[in-house]
Amino acid sequence: MATWEDVRRHATALPGVAETASYGGTTSWKVRGKGFVWERPLRPRDLADLGWSEQPGPVLGARVPDLGAKEALLAEDGGVYFTTPHFDGHASVLVHLERIADDELGELVTEAWIARAPVTLARTVPRPG
Repeated sequence: MATWEDVRRHATALPGVAETASYGGTTSWKVRGKGFVWERPLRPRDLADLGWSEQPGPVLGARVPDLGAKEALLAEDGGVYFTTPHFDGHASVLVHLERIADDELGELVTEAWIARAPVTLARTVPRPG
């Protein structure tokens, strides 16, 4: 079961990362001003679209390289990864933070960072997997 402290540990281990406050006091992590992972509480519209009465725990938003990667993650494990219509056409996924293993979280955070970091900086970090 991952926590926000785990997200922080993985994100801040990468070069050029800043932790910032985002909408409504939520936390996001950016590389050179570009967000790559963020705290994403579900909005009433999200809950309605998902057919849920309440948020089932902390939700992490994460950038992915492209829509193909998003679809692969969604197909891989619907218990961990999900999306809402708000993110249709956007290269990002939502993650049930309490359901993702720490090693998988580390890979996701690193891939999200690589997707947003400048190419020269991204080359300094080995790709996960």
